[in-house]
Amino acid sequence: MIVHPIEPIYYKDSKILILGSFPSVKSREEGFFYGHKQNRFWKVISGIFEEDEPKTIEEKKSLLLRNRIALWDVIQSCDIVGSSDSSISNVVPNDLSRILSAADIRAIFVNGKTALKYFNRYTEPLIKRPAICLPSTSPANAAWSLEKLLEVWKCRVIPFL
Repeated sequence: MIVHPIEPIYYKDSKILILGSFPSVKSREEGFFYGHKQNRFWKVISGIFEEDEPKTIEEKKSLLLRNRIALWDVIQSCDIVGSSDSSISNVVPNDLSRILSAADIRAIFVNGKTALKYFNRYTEPLIKRPAICLPSTSPANAAWSLEKLLEVWKCRVIPFL
């Protein structure tokens, strides 16, 4: 069983919450979200706001908070082989109440179908709020170019900010 090692990023002015499934090996090693260099999350988020791509953890946190984005994952702990979403089992979900009670979250987004699957199974029944599924920024989602990801993420996220 691996326990999620990264604290959520949010503050009272956060308007949207983006949830991944569970941190990759690289993210767990780095101690921050989307640590794998091939994951396009930071390129997409910085592209939405036409800002430089953040490099350090502090720059990443600042980008999120400046643009009223809360960030966490659906899963608090699970069994997982490496970073393989398909191997996830024995899921314990994160308790989103700490974010939802502290911030005026207008919309919840999930980064990809795996996050959606676990959100729908464990989280939505508790919080009674749906999530909007965005195409995954993972390098495994090779069918989506960076440009296409950016276009879809931007048109779905911006109206809620």
